[in-house]
Amino acid sequence: MKMAYHNPVLLKDSVDVLVGDVNGVYVDCTFGGGGHSREIMSRLGESGRLISFDQDQDAKANALDDERFTLVMQNFRFLKNNLRYLGYKKINGVLADLGVSSHQFDTPERGFSIRFDGNLDMRMNQSAELTAATIINEYDENRLADVFYYYGELKNARKLAREVVAARRQAPIETVEQLKKIFSYIPKNKETKFLAQLFQSLRIEVNDEMAALRELLVQAGEVLETGGKLVVISYHSLEDRLVKRYMKTGLFEGEPERDVYGNWEAPFKPIQSKVIVPTEQEIAENPRARSAKMRVAVKT
Repeated sequence: MKMAYHNPVLLKDSVDVLVGDVNGVYVDCTFGGGGHSREIMSRLGESGRLISFDQDQDAKANALDDERFTLVMQNFRFLKNNLRYLGYKKINGVLADLGVSSHQFDTPERGFSIRFDGNLDMRMNQSAELTAATIINEYDENRLADVFYYYGELKNARKLAREVVAARRQAPIETVEQLKKIFSYIPKNKETKFLAQLFQSLRIEVNDEMAALRELLVQAGEVLETGGKLVVISYHSLEDRLVKRYMKTGLFEGEPERDVYGNWEAPFKPIQSKVIVPTEQEIAENPRARSAKMRVAVKT
């Protein structure tokens, strides 16, 4: 199970840039199947330490049997508090692979995939209350439209929300197939992209992903020592734009305050001019890597 759980994206590229001091302290924010964590551990010396986070209880089965390793079963938005609890004030590197794991996509009852029927769940933390079914059946039309528009970047969001509200008046929408049936009129050549955007919007809302990412980026700047690395792998434009902007300016919106020379202070400095993407070979071997974008910044 451990190696089939998830095929880590940009594995060597990310860990090569992350690990400088082999006796340093590193964080893997999204443990999942442990692929990135195993690679990090293989680079560490006897005094090196790795703290990995995951809110999905299924990830426990992949925990590494190594005294240098600690698995924290919480969302990475609680990074700073957990590091303090464990006794670490400053660390050397943070890695966040923001994608949904293959295990989550391939487990029908989790409801992440458009390929299988299953309950509209989409919770990464199975003990959380909010599910995709709750959103579909209980959000009012305007709130639904906002979710579809802002998190799915669906331009016809208001029309889609009206159709959902009309359908749920007839019967609750509880499963993947019930939701897909509402939009069965979508042309086949556009259906996969449309459903991917729709499911993305629901997943982001269920897991409060954008707010959690903002909190992670801010806290990473607070816990990393000067010269420490922040490595983020994202899979859609909403995440990538947020990461790119914060790494460059230290802000999520607005313009930074500049001094008389036109410079500004930011917690990070990007260390590459272009985003890093998987090679054609990696994409061929792991199609889910296709949309991955990696950005790296150093703590100033």
